[in-house]
Amino acid sequence: MKDAVLIAGPTASGKSRLAMEIAGQIGGVIVNADSMQVYSVLRILTARPGEADEAAVPHRLFGHVDPSSAYSVAQWVRDVREVDTESRPCVFVGGTGLYFRALTQGLSEMPDIPAPIREKWRGALREEGAEALHRGLKECDPIAAERLRPGDGQRIVRALEVFDVSGRSIIDWQSDRSVPIIDADRARKIVLQPDRDRLRANIDRRFDQMIEAGALDEVRDILAMELSPTLPAMKAIGVRELGDVLGGRSQLSAAIERAKAATRQYAKRQDTWFRNQLTPDWDRTAT
Repeated sequence: MKDAVLIAGPTASGKSRLAMEIAGQIGGVIVNADSMQVYSVLRILTARPGEADEAAVPHRLFGHVDPSSAYSVAQWVRDVREVDTESRPCVFVGGTGLYFRALTQGLSEMPDIPAPIREKWRGALREEGAEALHRGLKECDPIAAERLRPGDGQRIVRALEVFDVSGRSIIDWQSDRSVPIIDADRARKIVLQPDRDRLRANIDRRFDQMIEAGALDEVRDILAMELSPTLPAMKAIGVRELGDVLGGRSQLSAAIERAKAATRQYAKRQDTWFRNQLTPDWDRTAT
């Protein structure tokens, strides 16, 4: 893709509003680049665009994945390649750094992991712990084990899954990169880095608005699906906190404060990633 617009930044930094403005100016299509906003059910808690925004400007790859799925960067890249842009310029917007890296630098293709193998290794992590799995990884894939911390359970499981399926080290897979989706030299690249006090206020105000908009009902709906707590959708900020309210384990006011604090911590991690990982040619702005 040529002449795309990329808008990155931490949660509640104003990315969606800016995407709407720019897409309106250039007649563009907004494409989701946030790993949580791909999931259905959680429109409110993941701050997906509202129906009015979707009616005003074409939106793609928002809420198109069932929360029972463990959606990956590779799947997102495949979906982006197939998205119908109606020959309009694309405005990518979101807070997932790895999505933007895949757009601009290409992606290391990985084998598909069948559900039984995925569940096998996740179960092993729960039962045996990360350090035990790390010792097992040393035997079959010592190069990957050398690069991973013994306590990094998620990445250890990922390496074991890949080796189990392909008989090949995840390091070998990562060395083979696909062609980037966009022409990074011709793209307009913006990363929002608002003042932290303002960002904190935005986060607190937005979560209050989520509660008013029916976030508790969303959590009730997703909990009724009885999904594994290890699935990404179940780790959306607010699901656990408001789930405690619905289960009688917490007062609403306390749950709200915990969710706001978790969101602030998440925004800080996002901001750190964007400050350290994005190339110098990104336009860094507070608004």
